[in-house]
Amino acid sequence: MVTRNEFTKYFLPVYNPGDFIPTRGKGSFIWDQKNHKYLDFASGIAVSSLGHCHPELVRILNSQSKKLWHLSNYLTTEPAIKLAKILCQKTFAEKVFLSNSGAEAVEAAVKTARKFAYSEFGKGKSNIVAFDDAFHGRTLLTIALNGSKRMTEGFEPLPKGITQHPYNQIEGLEKCINDKTAAVILELVQGEAGIIPAKQNFVNAIKKLCKKHKVLIIIDEVQSGVGRTGYLFAHEKYKIQPDIVCSAKALGNGMPIGAMLTTERVGKYMQPGAHGSTYGGNPLACAVAHEVINKISKKSVLNGVQKKEQRFLKGLTAINKELNCFDEIRSAGLWIGCKLKVQAKLNLDNLMKEAYANRLMILKANNNTIRIAPSLIIEDKVIDEGLARLKKSILKLLD
Repeated sequence: MVTRNEFTKYFLPVYNPGDFIPTRGKGSFIWDQKNHKYLDFASGIAVSSLGHCHPELVRILNSQSKKLWHLSNYLTTEPAIKLAKILCQKTFAEKVFLSNSGAEAVEAAVKTARKFAYSEFGKGKSNIVAFDDAFHGRTLLTIALNGSKRMTEGFEPLPKGITQHPYNQIEGLEKCINDKTAAVILELVQGEAGIIPAKQNFVNAIKKLCKKHKVLIIIDEVQSGVGRTGYLFAHEKYKIQPDIVCSAKALGNGMPIGAMLTTERVGKYMQPGAHGSTYGGNPLACAVAHEVINKISKKSVLNGVQKKEQRFLKGLTAINKELNCFDEIRSAGLWIGCKLKVQAKLNLDNLMKEAYANRLMILKANNNTIRIAPSLIIEDKVIDEGLARLKKSILKLLD
């Protein structure tokens, strides 16, 4: 049996996982090497939106594994075509690029936007506008888009041609978005910052300026997409028409896959050789992702997300009323951030440890917020049980 100490011995120290090692999962629960059962409010960072090892997804994966695993992009496959087709049928998109992760989807989006601007308007229209406290990935380009010193220090020089602007601030936008701007990249809900939804008037101002200056709108829906907010994609709620959307995480329910969605008009300049991915669109991930979209796009699932959100908010509000432990509770569907009232013992690190001790899995966001991102089909009784474990964990730290 492998041990947690062996992780430290053999892995690059960019992660600091919990002390236990999960070995199997089902629905909203996982079990570790000692057969301890944990309730999962994290879903692999908003990935396992249909729960762990959903039986239909397992069946599809097993079936595809007996047929075809990989070909590269010299040839296409049936699962890849089926996935691209359903993504176009269910969204604004007319063209799809398949990758292996969200960061890759963002890289593809920026390349596509710049290629479009160059082809349509010539040199000089290449700048990308991004926003403070964003999270778009951990490649050199995506940390440059994130802009945080915490993420960029020591990795310079970074890709250039990126302008940062405060999130949800309209003042000064007109100086950033201009005729030299190729695209604006925006999260409609900033997840890593602590579940911060965009304000509608901020989104409207971006739309107006982008239209005025012929600037593309890239919506990064790697975390907010595929049902997380109660809409298939969050931009539907904001009534904003994107030119490009980035998707990943929940798209594969745990299978590594990402997608860049765009229109014929924008995508037509990305000709053979302009971009690529050896494993992008592999048949195993595509077969699973097709069924994920098929299931999560159903109204019963999306409406259920909004109902379950209210159950969470009611429970969390009750905890806060009794314990006075949160400064703020923010939500966007089943994507919830609780800003802690940090006290002597009550802080993020201690609460994570105490939650694990009570067999509950939660997430961090920023430096003072717990993040909850459960399965979109989590049962009500499991929500209630998880909230009881969270309350118990907080109480222990308030003693």
